[in-house]
Amino acid sequence: MSKQLSFLADVDEKAVRKIVIKELKNYRALKVQLENKKECSSAGINTFPSLRDSLNLNELKVKQMERALQNSLDEEERLIIEKKYLTAARVKDIHIYIELGMKKDTYYEIKQRAINRIATALGII
Repeated sequence: MSKQLSFLADVDEKAVRKIVIKELKNYRALKVQLENKKECSSAGINTFPSLRDSLNLNELKVKQMERALQNSLDEEERLIIEKKYLTAARVKDIHIYIELGMKKDTYYEIKQRAINRIATALGII
């Protein structure tokens, strides 16, 4: 039996999934933060004190996440990620794959592929 050559080191799929999901959930809040800052800036006021100077970093994160979502995923992958992680409501996987008319195994394969593509696009893996 021949060994398959691999140019990439093995990654911990569970750790990758955990990081990407955390970043997707933070992305929603960062997007709101940037919209609020723009609103305050155009009104010439600051409604809340800022304890961290992270606006530039957060703006960069939002831009890179948007680019990853728009350019690295196909339509099915993006739809699954949006329904699962980019809404305020907690949605169970079963509801998504039934709504999309997918088989359970197919749904989880596409979801995992999407997470890996986002991780790759963001430089996580």
